[in-house]
Amino acid sequence: MATPEFIVELREKIGHAPLWLPGATAVIIKDVPPGAPLTAVPEVLLIKRADNGEWTPVTGICDPGEEPHVTAVREAKEEIGVDIHVEALLGVGAVGPVEYANGDVVSYMDTAMRCSVIGDASPESFVLDRDEVEEAGWFSVMQMPPMRPRFRLIVGDAVAQLRRPEGFRPRMGYVKRERTR
Repeated sequence: MATPEFIVELREKIGHAPLWLPGATAVIIKDVPPGAPLTAVPEVLLIKRADNGEWTPVTGICDPGEEPHVTAVREAKEEIGVDIHVEALLGVGAVGPVEYANGDVVSYMDTAMRCSVIGDASPESFVLDRDEVEEAGWFSVMQMPPMRPRFRLIVGDAVAQLRRPEGFRPRMGYVKRERTR
């Protein structure tokens, strides 16, 4: 994925040393339309990343001074050409450290949000940034492609928040907790 210019400039000064960066994850959900069969489930918009071939929600690094919800909107527009509206906070948590092929080490403080599409949401309307995205599509939340557990978790959180907003509490941390006896 394209490295933001401010990170390129930082790396000139600090080399591959670990960085903490703010990130945003946009979990874009399409709810079941009114009158749909009881067996119908929401769909989630996922992208297949060009850098590693993994399926994920839309993600991105916050620019300096940029709020995470603004990052989510910007990244959806840049990566797949869709306009989105941020509906709800799903959680905040640390991700990483991640070591990239060039030796850079980064950890992220990620803010995950449930979002909806504004306007046309058909795959034919997507305008993919081929430097960042190989493909994009809508998937039933019951039949998503293989992806990292963290992403499955926040897609589930997005559906839970959509269905029962009054009882939903944003997740604080993505770390798997051990069960106690």
